[in-house]
Amino acid sequence: MRNRMRRHWLVACAALVMACAMPAVADDVPPGAGPAGVPWQQLSPEQQRVLGQFRGRWDRLPPQQQQALLRGAERWETLSPEQQQHLQQRAEQWRNLSPEQRQEVRERAQRFKELPPDEQQRLREEYRRYREMPPEQRQEARRRWEQAPPEERAKRREQWQQMSPEEREQARAKREKRNRQESRDQ
Repeated sequence: MRNRMRRHWLVACAALVMACAMPAVADDVPPGAGPAGVPWQQLSPEQQRVLGQFRGRWDRLPPQQQQALLRGAERWETLSPEQQQHLQQRAEQWRNLSPEQRQEVRERAQRFKELPPDEQQRLREEYRRYREMPPEQRQEARRRWEQAPPEERAKRREQWQQMSPEEREQARAKREKRNRQESRDQ
């Protein structure tokens, strides 16, 4: 249940971050155009507060973008103050990315969406396992990965992708056993 809630929260965060980071588009769309467009004045005071940064251009946004932003605002109101603060920090991180970095994030997200559902689930599980590692283990894993030559990283990626789920599980167990042993030795 907790993982499912975390996943929904992450999806909501990502949607809001992406929506907030979208450039102003279709400035030539007439106000109120489209059947799903919602004039700014019809938004509730709370929606106007959450979406305040869009006030000056709201009526020029495409209806589908307005609807996406409204869904994000609804999700925002369900978040705790800590979650809202975290999301604001993530939005700030997004705004601080270079256009090239943003494009890379978008491309990775698109590649992920194109993966088969079982592969998406496997990657989510891998990420969950990584996040559950103690910070020292995560740092060590990152260090080892970053120090490996590019050819070695490419080789490891290819080997991992060619493994069956059972082989991956065995490799994970072996890695975790090695990490526990290294932790004890220190």
